[in-house]
Amino acid sequence: MSTAPASYSVDSIFTPVTLGGVRIKNRFAMAPMTRNFSPDGIPGPDVAEYYARRARHGVGLVITEGTVIDHPGSTHSPCVPHFYGDKALAGWAEVVGRVHAEDGKIFAQLWHVGLDPLAGEALGPGTSLIGPSGLVAPGQQITEPMTQRQIDDVVAAFATAAAEAERLGFDGVELHGGHGYLIDQFFWEATNQRTDAYGGDVAARTRFAVEIIEAVRARVSADFPVVLRFSQWKTADFTVKLAADPQELEAFLAPLTDAGVTAFHCSTRRFWTPEFEGSDLTLAGWTKKMTGKPVITVGSVGLDSDYVTMFAEGTGAGTEGIGGVLDRLERGEFDIVAVGRALLGDAEWVAKVRDGRTDELASFSPQSLATLA
Repeated sequence: MSTAPASYSVDSIFTPVTLGGVRIKNRFAMAPMTRNFSPDGIPGPDVAEYYARRARHGVGLVITEGTVIDHPGSTHSPCVPHFYGDKALAGWAEVVGRVHAEDGKIFAQLWHVGLDPLAGEALGPGTSLIGPSGLVAPGQQITEPMTQRQIDDVVAAFATAAAEAERLGFDGVELHGGHGYLIDQFFWEATNQRTDAYGGDVAARTRFAVEIIEAVRARVSADFPVVLRFSQWKTADFTVKLAADPQELEAFLAPLTDAGVTAFHCSTRRFWTPEFEGSDLTLAGWTKKMTGKPVITVGSVGLDSDYVTMFAEGTGAGTEGIGGVLDRLERGEFDIVAVGRALLGDAEWVAKVRDGRTDELASFSPQSLATLA
């Protein structure tokens, strides 16, 4: 991982960027991170202050934690915030107002966990949760494949949530299509064994996501940003690759681009790792090269180890990787960098990097997850 020299200039990362019709003041985003601080799915004043605090200290774009669309089985926790119902939507309206008051932009991340592999041991026959082929993990089928009616209902629920986001004043939405959740379960061959139009090769397996993107686009304004987050890895297997080579990645990205994605959010464990042998390009770099769309990169920015090792060892945070971020940004590999755990450890992380106060950065530790500080 590249570390910036003491004399590096961060000017390039503090220039504006535009996604759809939205101008963002700099290239830093707050990465979406599940927090479980919304009892009964309702985000309260503490959630609003949590997001506003990051915007107050320089984050250009806040991407919310995953929020639950209005469909049975779309979450694995009662404290993950909903994106439906009067009380939850009123809570999100307060969040939007607070972030905007701090000169920040905010996108709502929308999700359905499907047959979440992290909850797999708690699931059993007859579960109400859904997945493309009923597989909670490769070779582990616990329920029937989704019906066309179920597929249509989920597509409609994503579209309704996106329309509500625009109505509430959100600046855009992000569809969570990574990490082994429902959209990604359609992408991944190991959990999508369907023989109908939703299964098949890597391009065919994008059909579910394509229908969601098209339905969302039909319900929001033409310049309202719609971001798709995707990952090669899964929570059940960090070594998985949806696309084994650049040709498969291009086949995967093409229908999603055509469907109307504004930008892609490439979720990796280490943003600096080359994606395929024979090239220094990262997943974000390949995605931007192949689609021409704006790209968000993410993965252990500001941590002195990748996030999995960090949880095991309790290691901290700093400016590790900023030099690599600047280098790849200036080479045009991506447009925005999302910072996650480092911003939990220090809400002022972006402002301190901007002002050259890196010696004041507070370290992240797993204990940071226990509060909304």
